Amino acid sequence: MASRFGQVEPRRRARAFVLGLLAELPRKNCWTTAEHAGDSSPAGMQHLLSRASWDADGVRDDIRDFVVEHLGNQGAVLVVDETGDLRKGTASVGVQRQYTGTAGRIDNAQVAVYLVYSTPAGHAAIDRRLYIPRSWTQDPDRCRAAGIPDHTGFATKPALATEMITQALDAGVTASWVTGDEV
Repeated sequence: MASRFGQVEPRRRARAFVLGLLAELPRKNCWTTAEHAGDSSPAGMQHLLSRASWDADGVRDDIRDFVVEHLGNQGAVLVVDETGDLRKGTASVGVQRQYTGTAGRIDNAQVAVYLVYSTPAGHAAIDRRLYIPRSWTQDPDRCRAAGIPDHTGFATKPALATEMITQALDAGVTASWVTGDEV
């Protein structure tokens, strides 16, 4: 994945971030991953995730290819699932009061749809899409302030799942079937 980072610093920071996510930390956020990496503040991790220049879709493709190469199985299953992360405030992209299984209720949350590749040898996430509610896409000023590209329109969670499944199959991922929860 090194080629997906134009500079050394974001590449090193990404490595430290992933190691933090894999560590047995009580909570995983920019503060805890930064502390795990030996940083005195979360600023570097926050910069990586919000402002640093790197090819996130390329990293996704590299991870997908790695997972399929190591777990590949003709009977693989693609699993679609949404996950909500509780958020305070209203500035994080896509945040609004909405149902999230994480809380088991309607709460202020950011929701993403994930695609997982699953075989008897193991499973791993191979794609993701952030769900941006219609209330966001109908407010161009809010989208612009949050850094959402102007061409981004509303898409339902099933539409996001369809995009990911299509992209995976077009990339040569083979699966015998697809499953997910009620979405």
